[in-house]
Amino acid sequence: MKKVLIIGGVAGGASAAARARRLSEDAEIIMFERGEYVSFANCGLPYHIGGDITQRSALVLQTPESFKARFNVDVRVMNEVTCINRQAKSVTVKNLLNGTEYDESYDVLLLSPGAAPIVPPIPGIDNPLTHSLRNIPDMDRIIQTIQMNNVEHATVVGGGFIGLEMMESLHQLGIKTTLLELAQQVMTPIDREMAGFAHVEIRQKGIDLRLSTALSAVEYLPQTHIESDAAGEDTAHRHIAGHLALSLSNGETLKTDMLIMAIGVKPETSLARAAGLDIGELGGIHTNEMMQTSDPAIYAVGDAVEDKDFVTGQQTLVPLAGPANRQGRMAADNMFGRNETYQGTQGTAICKIFDLAVASTGKNEQQLQRANIAYQKVYVHTASHASYYPGAEIVSFKLLFAPSSGKILGAQAVGKDGIDKRIDVMAVAQRAGMTVEQLQHLELTYAPPFGSAKDVINQAAFVANNLLKGDLMAIHFDEVDNLTDDQLLLDVRNPGELKNGGYIEGAVNIPVDELRDRMDELPKDKEIVIYCQVGLRGNVAYRQLVNCGYKARNLIGGYRTYKFAKA
Repeated sequence: MKKVLIIGGVAGGASAAARARRLSEDAEIIMFERGEYVSFANCGLPYHIGGDITQRSALVLQTPESFKARFNVDVRVMNEVTCINRQAKSVTVKNLLNGTEYDESYDVLLLSPGAAPIVPPIPGIDNPLTHSLRNIPDMDRIIQTIQMNNVEHATVVGGGFIGLEMMESLHQLGIKTTLLELAQQVMTPIDREMAGFAHVEIRQKGIDLRLSTALSAVEYLPQTHIESDAAGEDTAHRHIAGHLALSLSNGETLKTDMLIMAIGVKPETSLARAAGLDIGELGGIHTNEMMQTSDPAIYAVGDAVEDKDFVTGQQTLVPLAGPANRQGRMAADNMFGRNETYQGTQGTAICKIFDLAVASTGKNEQQLQRANIAYQKVYVHTASHASYYPGAEIVSFKLLFAPSSGKILGAQAVGKDGIDKRIDVMAVAQRAGMTVEQLQHLELTYAPPFGSAKDVINQAAFVANNLLKGDLMAIHFDEVDNLTDDQLLLDVRNPGELKNGGYIEGAVNIPVDELRDRMDELPKDKEIVIYCQVGLRGNVAYRQLVNCGYKARNLIGGYRTYKFAKA
């Protein structure tokens, strides 16, 4: 009979425990969790704070009792594994309720400790009004501070998934909110110009968004609340409230009632390090493709491990629930003699930002540049379903691909409808090894309420193939402000669009439908740089001009990409 010990629950550990039991009714399976909750929806925590998930109990997916009843797993909450004794194949466990310690032997061991919030050594950061969010007790403390401190203004540090979700939840509660982000953009998995759509949405909702701004110091200004009893006598202090004075990197000071630190997470590797297991260059536990650590009897999964990146083949850290769940299942398979291998992480992710969805899969430009991978890019902005059917929203879509092979390197999408659908399709296409040439032939569902006869993905593939075949010469938004005297900027939109929607300074305006009759107004000794609203009419104009002997380039993604890149 095999004895399996699992350290940590939630996504990786809990899925491994359930899979292990499905594979063997005889195995002894014990799961240790140092917290109170073994299986909870940590991705749902911000949504309970904001009130979207009304029942706190909905976040608790499994209890020790339900795990025992369904899977016959011995779940020990409030039991912290303090040491792994590899030679003896045992662990030392501390019962946090009574302080006692004991040893437990294993045949195979699974590490699923997750990742811990990064809290930098900022002066004054350790105070009762500063929180991070990792688990249910963290969530409870945030809710308590909101209620007890009568929070009118909150500050969130970090524009990643948790930071953005907390920003929206606080706003939903009627709390004025400032978001501080050290980088030039929120949501670093996407590129800066795509994040521009999110910046506009965040500011339109009244959030005080401060980019390229760091928190440098915190001063806690306590205020004691003394409450009177029914007789008017002052009772004991019920709670300590107060404010925080935040010193920012730009020299400003910000007064706030609560501070949420959400600048990222780091792998929880203390147990693995102490046990002498190999740690990767990025600071995560090193595993092979079977999820084994440097000790074949010890497996590791989830946010604590370094994954193989699907695109680059290099090691990466991707703290997402999907990979953790799959790795937990796979590790359990291999514990029982199967030969399953992890196929790499794409980093497919989506985030709700008020009315927008922002999603991506694969690599972005900065990551491709760091990995020295050649790429080309296209942008399209088109309707989520047939534009003549009510409710259509613009999907802004970016596709990154290899210029030689057409291999898909990454995709990003922003909009109010149909974003998850497009990125899910791209994630499947990328994993299947498809090229942009093959993307043209995807046959996706079409009816006016649901899609278009030429889907967003088809259209992006058409533009990409025009580039690869030489049917189109491109220019991008970051090049347009640096044109030379040998280039002329041509706006082919209608005059009303310029008046109402903005334009690029210095452009000559000839609407595309007048271009054939007015082409002689353009010089043949200069390169004509064409733009329209989203790139479609620009391509029509481009083909007219090059077919008539002009040298030209079209702004991919049009004025819409240019405008939001500046946001």
